[in-house]
Amino acid sequence: MPRNIDNPRKWIQARTMLGKGFKGLKSIDNSRTLKNFSLDILKRSSKVWVAELQANLDKFFDTVESEISTNGTSSFFSHLQTFLFYFLCKSLLGADPALDPAVANSGPLTINLWLGLQLLPTVPVLAFQPLVEIFLHSYTYPSALVSGGYQKLYRFIEQHGKEVVQRGEQEFGLSASDSINNLIFTLGFNAFGGFSLFLPTLIGTIASDKTGLQARLSDEVKQICGSSSSGLSFDSLKGMELVNSVVYETLRMNPPVQLQYARARKDFQLASHDSAFDIKKGELLCGYQPMAMRDSNVFDEPESFKPDRFVGKGKELLNYLFWSNGPQTGSPTESNKQCAAKDFVTMSASLIVTRMFQRYDSISGDSSKITAVEKAN
Repeated sequence: MPRNIDNPRKWIQARTMLGKGFKGLKSIDNSRTLKNFSLDILKRSSKVWVAELQANLDKFFDTVESEISTNGTSSFFSHLQTFLFYFLCKSLLGADPALDPAVANSGPLTINLWLGLQLLPTVPVLAFQPLVEIFLHSYTYPSALVSGGYQKLYRFIEQHGKEVVQRGEQEFGLSASDSINNLIFTLGFNAFGGFSLFLPTLIGTIASDKTGLQARLSDEVKQICGSSSSGLSFDSLKGMELVNSVVYETLRMNPPVQLQYARARKDFQLASHDSAFDIKKGELLCGYQPMAMRDSNVFDEPESFKPDRFVGKGKELLNYLFWSNGPQTGSPTESNKQCAAKDFVTMSASLIVTRMFQRYDSISGDSSKITAVEKAN
């Protein structure tokens, strides 16, 4: 199997361009192949997902508690990313970072640097213009800046994720190299990157609330799941209306990915509440999530965070929750561009909130730090 990656940045650019993919493969066929590969990875990972999430999440909470005890506060982001890296590697790849000390110690930092170079050209910076546009947004950054760490991840998956790599080859017709590169993208860009943006916002929203939300969440969790982690499962979330609604409302207010792009495959008419627009084949479209999900024609007080918004009849509004590049009531398939892990994201977030209130009656802090926790009786 190849051990050297020609250019991680060029590969990731090809991978993320809508309608395009690996060199040498037809774009539409390749897009469907990769989507099916992602869906298969998620389906198989569901067998260990909850157990791995819970085990690594408890380590995260233990670390936060210890840091609060020592320092009076916990800047939890680095600990959160360590939890995510271990949990996602073991769930998606079947590979334990502990088996490779170099990856275990540097994995989150490597992915952060790699993500940073991909996203920096798209990040708006209002100050120091036009210098920012000229020097940060106009050039492809050299792959040498991240190739060393990227290749460590590549070799880690090659050695410890052999089963999932072989499935990519045998069941989806991918080369070993394409399988591994796509796994790095799924792990790093989609899963690790997405959760790293979303979970601090979710935790901060709950930790900073002063309306009594935490007591209500605690009551619902303990009533349905009790205080033992053995009661946690995807099925246990079905009765967690408030927990699930808080997750949905956080995604509505702060979608992890705010912009989506696509080119029209045919002529069609795009309609809004009061207008219609003729779209021609080949035209580039951009969807801006915060605007779409704060539509006053759909959502009451759209600029306000309402934890009960999606409770009871409010579930009908899930048809207008588009954070996953499609409605929350939709299903990702090979023929659409909806996030393959749509349901895994929301259910994982609900499991994290549930486990948090199994351990604690309340937490204090914001999206960057936790200042206090009150352990559950």
